[in-house]
Order: sequence, then C-alpha cells, then structure tokens
Amino acid sequence: MQQHKLMILGGMDEFVELVKEAKARGYNTVVCDGYEDSPAKAFADKAYTIDVRDTDAIAKVCKEDGVDGIIASFSDLLAECIVNIADAAGLPCYAVPERFRYLREKPLMKGMFAELDVPTPNTVKVHKDSIAEDIKAVGFPCVVKPANGYGSRGIYILDNVKDIEERFDEIASYSSFDYILAERFINGHEFNMMNWMIDGELYTLSIADRETSSNDPTVIPYVTRCAYPSRLMDVVYEPAREIVKKVADYVGIKTGPISMQFFFDEEEGIQVCEIAGRLFGYEHELVTLSSGMSVEGLLLDQVYDHASLKEKMASHDPFFTVNSAGLYFHGDEGVIADASKAKEAVDIPEMVEAKFYYEEGDEIKHGVGAKPYVLRCYITAEDRGALDEATEHLFSGVHMLDADGKELIYPDTMTDY
Repeated sequence: MQQHKLMILGGMDEFVELVKEAKARGYNTVVCDGYEDSPAKAFADKAYTIDVRDTDAIAKVCKEDGVDGIIASFSDLLAECIVNIADAAGLPCYAVPERFRYLREKPLMKGMFAELDVPTPNTVKVHKDSIAEDIKAVGFPCVVKPANGYGSRGIYILDNVKDIEERFDEIASYSSFDYILAERFINGHEFNMMNWMIDGELYTLSIADRETSSNDPTVIPYVTRCAYPSRLMDVVYEPAREIVKKVADYVGIKTGPISMQFFFDEEEGIQVCEIAGRLFGYEHELVTLSSGMSVEGLLLDQVYDHASLKEKMASHDPFFTVNSAGLYFHGDEGVIADASKAKEAVDIPEMVEAKFYYEEGDEIKHGVGAKPYVLRCYITAEDRGALDEATEHLFSGVHMLDADGKELIYPDTMTDY
C-alpha cells in the first residue's frame, strides 16, 4: 500500500501535534507556510517556505511531490487557502472556492444569512464618500470592520461619524475591498461552537462561552476566556445546530468542519456573528482536555478516513463532564522587566499548560507578525465553580511590569451570567 503524502498548510505551534500525529500514522508530511522557522517544520518530513496565499506555487509543489491530501485549520485564511490550493492541484477537499466565498466574504455571508432567515445583527456597507448616509441603517454604537479581513484586525466599536472617518483608511487596509462594514452592536453573551458535517449530517464537537474584556471603549473587546462546556448549553444547543446545518447545506459542505460565533440573550435569542469553514485555534486543545477527543485525529480522518471520523463523532458527547478553559492575556507594547508575579500566579493545581509568549527582557509588540498573546493558560476543574475560582486567581494575580513599574497586562474581568 502506497504511503500517503499529506500537505499541512501552516507551521506555527498549533500545528506541531498535527504533524506528529500524522507521522505516527505513517503519513509522509509536507509543511508549508511563509515563515522560515515555523515550529511544525522541524517535525515534518519536508518543508517549504511559501506564502500560503500563493496558490499556484503550492499547487505546483503538491503535484511535483505527489501529495495526495491537504489539510489546515484554525484560521479563516488557511481554510480559504487549502480550498483554493486543493482546487488548483486536483486534490480532494471538503469545499469548493466558489461556495466557500460565502464563509469568507462578509457581504456574501450576510446575504446568505438573509436568504436563509438566519438571525444576525443588521449590517451595511459603508463607503468613504457617504459614511453619514450609509451608517443611518445601523445607528450608534456600531461595530466597524473590514469586508473580508481576518485575525480580528481593524475592528472597532464607534459611536459617531467622525471616528469612522478617521479610521476608515486603516480599516479598509485590512481588506481587498474599498468599503468597510458596519453592524449593530450586540451586548449579549458570546459563544464559540465547533461542528463537523459527515455525510450530510451535523455532529457538534463543542460549545464554549466566549468571554471578553475591554481596555479601550473604541476597540472591540478582546477574548480573555473560552470556557467549556457553555453554561447555557441546554438553551442554545438545538437552535444553534439548526442554523449551522442550513448554512453547511447552502455552501455545500457534506463532510468537513464548520464553526459558528454567535450571541444570545433572552429577548433576541440567537444572533449569528459569523460562520467559518474551520475550527478555532488556540482553543481546540480544550476539547481534548474536556472529552479526550483528539482534534488532530479528526483532521487527519477528514482527509483519509471518513468512516473513522463518523464513528468518533457519533460517540462524542459535547456536554462535557470535565470543565476546562483557555485564558488569554494581552498586553500593552513595552519591554517586560518583571514577570515574577505572573510566574507565581500560574503555579496552581488546575494548570495544565502556561505558555509565555514573552519573557523578561522581551518587547511586547502589536501589529502584523506580533505574537498572539502575552500569556496563554489552559486549566481544568471538576465543576464550573472551581474553574471560576482558578480563573479569578489568575486574572488578579498575573502581572508583568516594565522598568518603570507600569503594568503591561491588560485588565481581565469575569463575565456576569
């Protein structure tokens, strides 16, 4: 039997376990992204440094190297790229470019939501020469964002026309369109939901509470904790599944990952923020902690073993018995002089992993190429009360100071349910 050769698009730290598991299964692994020293490349059989958006170059590599499968996850950009590369290289994939656009281009997505009667915050296109007129249908405060950006860049909460005028060029620079989007600001509870379509049937992997904090009223709140399982699982589970299934059918995903971010409150019910053809990064490990399910294994099954994928998901229970959470610490730009309090705070029994992206002497930076967080923690507990206690300990105890004693870590607050 010929050995499978798998192209893994993306080589950052969240792909290391995927490469290792692929090799453990006996697959020949090829890792490709635009970064010379991506961590996952050190474990691959072969690696290329090519920008993931260079479809033709990577498709050529796939053909010349005899690649017979391709996978990526965890970011909208990577998901879009594997769909395009698979199409160009003649490789099997769970989606096709012309339909996948509905999960990448926000104006198309909003049109799809309207056609399918999916509840979503009212959204309008805003052009530079008609901001005041365009914004009337949404009002203030509103969320303004690029039309097809990624990575939460260029997203703000603004409450007047002047602020939009001042930020318009910056927001539009993250998109390939010359207009931006504005949508009604929703203040309900937020959720991340990960699912898999298998043979046209929807299986839910997880629903998490997506909790946020704010350091600047004009900037969209940053994620500080994703907690599994959601406190409101019983309330949102079935209506959320109905929405995801409709969208999956619309875009033609018969067997493949599909995730949703949404809001909920008792008055308006579910309001969908966005639906994506991928899983959530820097979070999928929590599924493993809460259920024992290997997300990396599911991704590999997606490429080569749909029968195993279906068997695993059919026996999976998204109403986890173990509580887990990812805590994400962000910070101001500056050089860390003292991280001792943070090092002390993470030394607790509930801690599974504390990953420091910056150490003493390092400079925290923002913008393109910046590290995703200052610190990321994964914790587990037997119940939500214990999980919350550990979270409060970390939120109050993690401090990093510059040479003048200024706090660099953004303030994190607990969500009130």
